Amino acid sequence: MKKIQTITLGCSKNKVDTEHILSHLEDQYEIIPEGEDIPVDVILLNTCGFIGDAKEESVQAVLEAVERKKAGLAEKVIVFGCLSQRYGDELPGLIPEVDGWFGAREFDPVIRALGVEPDEQKRAERYLTTPSHYAYLKISEGCDRRCSYCAIPFIRGGHKSVPMEDLVKEAESLAEKGVRELIIIAQDTTYYGLDLYRRRALAELLQKLSEVEGIEWIRIHYSYPAAFPEDVLDQMANNPKVCRYMDIPLQHIADKVLDNMHRNVTGAWTRELISKMREKVPGVVLRTTMIVGHPGEGKREFNELLQFAKEARFERLGAFKYSEEEGTYGAENFKDSISSRVKQERLDELMTLQSEISLGFNQSRVGSEIDVIVDDFVDDVFVCRSEFESPEVDGEILVKYDLSVLGDLDPYSLIGEFIKVRVIGADEYDLIAEVVEI
Repeated sequence: MKKIQTITLGCSKNKVDTEHILSHLEDQYEIIPEGEDIPVDVILLNTCGFIGDAKEESVQAVLEAVERKKAGLAEKVIVFGCLSQRYGDELPGLIPEVDGWFGAREFDPVIRALGVEPDEQKRAERYLTTPSHYAYLKISEGCDRRCSYCAIPFIRGGHKSVPMEDLVKEAESLAEKGVRELIIIAQDTTYYGLDLYRRRALAELLQKLSEVEGIEWIRIHYSYPAAFPEDVLDQMANNPKVCRYMDIPLQHIADKVLDNMHRNVTGAWTRELISKMREKVPGVVLRTTMIVGHPGEGKREFNELLQFAKEARFERLGAFKYSEEEGTYGAENFKDSISSRVKQERLDELMTLQSEISLGFNQSRVGSEIDVIVDDFVDDVFVCRSEFESPEVDGEILVKYDLSVLGDLDPYSLIGEFIKVRVIGADEYDLIAEVVEI
């Protein structure tokens, strides 16, 4: 069999796209895991084109793949995804060594370029590149929002929900492969259903997914705050399979900046929503992201953001510096007047504050007993997560191998299983725990 190696850059939504394509190829190609440095017939790159740093990383990955081709370590290089969707007219002339450039919206041309005819029966299938016990479930594509800084709508197109019955079928297929945790993703998960059902249907989808045999945890990412559907909180509070965890990118709190961002919310609305989440779902863990240095963010607005972070005490908070993206409303209508130095200083100040908040949250968990899923076993340590940690973006719970508890049990057999642990230590990222019960 020919060998193909995929390299997926950017967000988890790209990972799902790669997995759908690989499901059509696995019968005719040997799929080489990313990172293995061996000769292959094809390098297939799924690129990101969201912000400056991501674009640079994608271009560098393409150039490195081309160098592997020149060195005789690959026969073909095929590129698809957001970068080539956004710059498809320019890239072939700049990097002619690439054998095929394809966008982000259609998979069939990519599959056919690899000598395989797309199979309608495999539309709901996935070749998992994550550990076999968790998977991302992309419930919609594209976005109807028009945030002034964001290029996603003209890269990915308008919002298009995946029919509920198709998602349940995909979840059932994943559960048959051993998946126990679903991570719900989209450009905006709370918008789900408006185009198909004329209503926000995320809560209904969560209920249907929780009825799939084998699925134990369902986690929600990428939730937009405007017109947030409160029945989702009811699911989180009352459905034991829906994790008390919400990823909700807020981007800012100052009204002036939110208005410039076209976020369709105010600071008061945002504060009320966060308060409601904590009231309706006791113990919920909130993850958010913020942008510093956006046009309109003066010292007053940045200080308001800092104060909000102190008050809201998000258990998880990430941030990035504003990047002016060509074609967006912000690039065409606002002057990017805040220097790189000031942006970096603000980013450092916000993240220093957040590290103290995260440390306090983790330390508050010392002494508690929690159920965790085992992701891996490395150097006599179980790498685990609770319902409050999402893979790849959050910290981990590290559990030392204990012969007195495990006996003759093969520790690798616990990967993908749930165990009970007691937290005995913490830093701002990770927890240390010991086994209580298997």
